[in-house]
Amino acid sequence: MRWIRAAGRGLLVAVVILTGYVASGTPAEGARDAGRGPLTLATAGDLTGYLGPLLEGWNRTHPGEKVSLVELPDSADETHAQMTTDLRGGDRSRFDVLNIDVAWTSEFAAAGWISPLDRDRFSLGSFLPPVVNTATYDGKLYAVPYVTNAGLLLYRKDVLDKEGVAPPRTWAELERQAKTIAPKYGLDGYAGQFLPYEGLTVNAAEMVYSAGGTILGDEGERVTVNSEAAREGIGFLARGVRDGWIPKKALTYKEEESKQAFQDGHLLFLRNWPYAYVSASGKGSAVAGKIGAVPLPGPDGPGTSVLGGSNLAVNTHARHPDSAARLIAYLTTERAQRQVLTKGALPPVRAALYQDPELIREFPYLPTLRAGVLAAAPRPKSPRYDQVSLAVQAVVRDAMTGHETPSSAVRRLARELAAISHR
Repeated sequence: MRWIRAAGRGLLVAVVILTGYVASGTPAEGARDAGRGPLTLATAGDLTGYLGPLLEGWNRTHPGEKVSLVELPDSADETHAQMTTDLRGGDRSRFDVLNIDVAWTSEFAAAGWISPLDRDRFSLGSFLPPVVNTATYDGKLYAVPYVTNAGLLLYRKDVLDKEGVAPPRTWAELERQAKTIAPKYGLDGYAGQFLPYEGLTVNAAEMVYSAGGTILGDEGERVTVNSEAAREGIGFLARGVRDGWIPKKALTYKEEESKQAFQDGHLLFLRNWPYAYVSASGKGSAVAGKIGAVPLPGPDGPGTSVLGGSNLAVNTHARHPDSAARLIAYLTTERAQRQVLTKGALPPVRAALYQDPELIREFPYLPTLRAGVLAAAPRPKSPRYDQVSLAVQAVVRDAMTGHETPSSAVRRLARELAAISHR
């Protein structure tokens, strides 16, 4: 997840980093007389270039608390690796505030890298309700939602209109249309993000959730994946590759590669974040004006998206914790959140923006996205989330490439997750 990903990108969606803040606004050890001052903001590649101008607004009005921007790699996995390496350096950390993937909050909080925040400093009541849960751990607020996200099914509206069919609401409809309609137009049927990285964890979790299953419970203490729902969800993906309506090349796709394949006119259906809709509707796209977006399908009707996006957290060793908290409040104001959407093509966390008629005219997918976010589920919460995600990726990859049956893959995943939870 990167800023552009929309995520949550997964996958996310950008990562912002500024150094420090602790519980109830109290400065960290060694910073008690330095609550305000300059900050460092680190982000995974800002592919739309919106963040610099947004921060310029802060810097103009807060000359003594200017923010320096540091861009980390585009990949969520690489960003996670660089962030955690830096944070292990304790008070030598370069970063002040971290805009972390929503799935990392539990891990970072449990490791002591980010500090609890005072709820009263932020307008949480104005946010879409599900997003606040992604920012908590052990009953405490450890971050503030900044960008949210939910997966959408993008489709070639022109093709389905010619065929006289509605976009799919169920897996069976998706499979049938991908098998029978796509080849008539020289298209591949369906793709998501199936390279073994965080995006595959997201896609697999959505399939399991849509079938009524879960992966972990009790913030990682209980393994729940060994279920018929998980076998059904992972089996759907494996069958797609086996039968050819998911092209084998999709096993190499991340967000950008899958978006480009759809935007270049090679796919009938694509699961991706909303930024892909914006890009595919823009100038130079081969499918501009020919696409639509609907909720992800499930076995018997609309499915369940994974809740994507990013949260702003404060490094425990932040240099200027009060400024860090003030910047987070600024970045989550309605005015800033409007720019996050209009300039960055990223879904905001402020609920009112999803019902703004002017914004809906510009971003017609907003009502669908709002419904998706409200019905979305977070990725499994675990203080060892990075290990959990790697296990999911490896097992689902083996199922999709035919090296393991879906049933065997689910049993193996249950064993591996149990071993991780007891380390």
